Amino acid sequence: MGTLRYGMTCSLDGYVADAGGDFAWTAPSEESHLFVNALTRDVRTFVMGRRMFETMHVWDTMPSGGEVATDEFARIWQAADKIVCSDSLTGADAPRTTFEPRLTTARLAEIVAATDGVVEVSGPTTAADALRAGLVDDVRLFVVPHVIGGGLPAFPPDARLQLKLTDERRFANGTVYLRYRRA
Repeated sequence: MGTLRYGMTCSLDGYVADAGGDFAWTAPSEESHLFVNALTRDVRTFVMGRRMFETMHVWDTMPSGGEVATDEFARIWQAADKIVCSDSLTGADAPRTTFEPRLTTARLAEIVAATDGVVEVSGPTTAADALRAGLVDDVRLFVVPHVIGGGLPAFPPDARLQLKLTDERRFANGTVYLRYRRA
């Protein structure tokens, strides 16, 4: 039986992308990227929607020889299974990747139950039903020091979660890491 994790980087006012869809302001520093890598090593399966897959697909073919943090993350990403939830994509040139046209909470619960380790659901749209249903065991946020005034929220507006803060860390660039477990 696995654990379901939701992890995102968001603005101080709670958005993962601005109203125009830009999220360049979420780029991690080397320090925070190395920390993310340490947190991500236990992920066995990434579950994401089409847009997150298109953003993350670069890691499938990332050549080595770059920054330490990027080389390490590429190895972590490539070693994990990926499930892309999309009815507009049916395949891609990406190893260890399968497609689900519609992700139901029942199907996500099956994926978690069949996984020995962590399943990370990425992207607030893909994670919304799991958050609403209380399926998420672990929430990890990286809050960056930007206020963007609107856009795609990190959490669905109708989600109700009782969480307990279990870890926190500050980074030199002003980003703050917050980890919560289901209360």
